[in-house]
Amino acid sequence: MAIYSVKGGVGKTTFAANLAWCSAQASGHRTLLWDLDAAGGSGFLYGLEPQGSRLAEEVFTRDQPATKLIQKTADPLVDVLPADESIRALDAHLMRIGKRKRLAKLAEDLSADYARILLDCPPVLNELSAQVARAADLIIVPLPPSPLSARALELVVREIAGTTKRHPPILPVLSMLDMRRSLHRQVREAQPNWPAVPYASVVEQCAVQQRPVGAIAPGSPAAQAFAMLWRAIEAKLAERQD
Repeated sequence: MAIYSVKGGVGKTTFAANLAWCSAQASGHRTLLWDLDAAGGSGFLYGLEPQGSRLAEEVFTRDQPATKLIQKTADPLVDVLPADESIRALDAHLMRIGKRKRLAKLAEDLSADYARILLDCPPVLNELSAQVARAADLIIVPLPPSPLSARALELVVREIAGTTKRHPPILPVLSMLDMRRSLHRQVREAQPNWPAVPYASVVEQCAVQQRPVGAIAPGSPAAQAFAMLWRAIEAKLAERQD
């Protein structure tokens, strides 16, 4: 599953880190959070420090075993394949080696050890995003409530559809929803069937405490929203299998 947006600052990494935790808790199976963003936010949200190596890109270009880079987290069922700054050059390297399904092949290999793999994607439109579309079984798109939310989703759908003849299902999710704001209420009324994650201080605490919402405040509305979102994701995946 890929958490993807063409814009930054929409909560993508927060979604990825929390959904990885929800996956492990809901299924009891090992889950891999694969960071494809050079900012390295996914590892940070699990309290992982950079190891100083610049090998993330070599997983794609030089057959560096991905398993050697995977790091354990405090949760025994959640591992992270971290990013580093070498990822910034990944698009050019993927174009050079010409392997259009390199990411899909790597994910397939890793699926022998992990029941679920979540991709934290950078906000780019390039060969890497095209490879994400070819590899993913589902694409989750966080969308902050605004009049442009529907248009932003249309852009994502159009761009993904242009990269592969049979693109995976796309699940839009309203992020940072604050029902105290009239504009947010209007967007929610316009999209009542989209899953939503509320704006909440406990979500911001994820970066402070470097733990998922469900571990910090399991009874909070935000934790419940992420759990509901995970159930919607599982339902989408079940539809695809049918």
